[in-house]
Amino acid sequence: MKITRRLFNTMAASAMLSAAAMPALAADMPAPFDKPEDVTIALVRYLSTGDFFQSYLAGVEAQSKALGLNLRVLDSRQDAALQADMVDQAIALGVDGIIIQHGLTESMREAAQRAVDAGIDVVAFDVNVENDAIPQIEQSDHDLARLALEQAIEDNGDSFTAGYVYVPGIAPLDRRDEVWQEFKEKYPGIDEVATFGTLDNPIANSVANQARSVLSANPNITVMFAPYDEFAKGVKIAVDEAGMSDAIKIYSADVSTSDIAAMREPGSAWAATAATNPAVVGEVSVRALAMMLAGEDPGHNVIVPPTLITQQVLLDDDIKNMQELSEKLPAFAHADVATPDWMPLPDRQ
Repeated sequence: MKITRRLFNTMAASAMLSAAAMPALAADMPAPFDKPEDVTIALVRYLSTGDFFQSYLAGVEAQSKALGLNLRVLDSRQDAALQADMVDQAIALGVDGIIIQHGLTESMREAAQRAVDAGIDVVAFDVNVENDAIPQIEQSDHDLARLALEQAIEDNGDSFTAGYVYVPGIAPLDRRDEVWQEFKEKYPGIDEVATFGTLDNPIANSVANQARSVLSANPNITVMFAPYDEFAKGVKIAVDEAGMSDAIKIYSADVSTSDIAAMREPGSAWAATAATNPAVVGEVSVRALAMMLAGEDPGHNVIVPPTLITQQVLLDDDIKNMQELSEKLPAFAHADVATPDWMPLPDRQ
């Protein structure tokens, strides 16, 4: 085909119109995301068991895909020493950034510093690495606990006998514990008669084993504060087996589709939970790290606000899964956190 001047001009104009209609390309992104295929980040995990962590990982993967970067996932399965070694593995791989997800301060403090010393950008989700150079991604754990406990007070008054599920040394649980201690001081009528908890896998079943003994020894408990959904699942198993669902109410933090199903069961003792969308938290973790890689400051404390989710709301709005929760509670679906203008977001369709 002969290319005439008229045909050339027509083709050129058509190309310009098509380019104008296209979304922003990598060339419009700040370095290094103008060449995202050359960017690699690592997610170094301590906790991975349970729906929350599967959803969190899905959010990390979705935001990484939206940016077009490479993601390496290293899972220590609650082995603190191995998690520290995995940070060193990520450094040796030459990754550009690292997300440290949960872990113990004493094992991760020095490992995180080694990454910073190697010139790698690092963010930490729900683990305090005690490093001013490392932004902390948080679910606003104080607000999570506060929302759940305020609902417990509304439902049960300010005097009740309580059981409490807690494992010290885990940053989000420690922050939630601070609020529990504040509430007990504010409301002296709260009588905590038992504290128990474990992170042994499978967590829910291990907690259920403990809760059976607690309920047997303390049949007067009317409120269980279990500020992690795997804890709440375990407590519910024991409460159901003891036939005490009508006598006890469970208040928790975090949520998943299986949690929603458990809360919706007829006569369920699981009264309320406070949660952020774990997928959104995963997305925010990647976005904060990407901002650092682009030379921007996401802030030292990157906080994702939580939502109160009651059993009554789930039943009244006929919410049966996480998708419906996002659709019917818009505040749960998205967090306008770490979203610079250039940042592509995951396709939620």
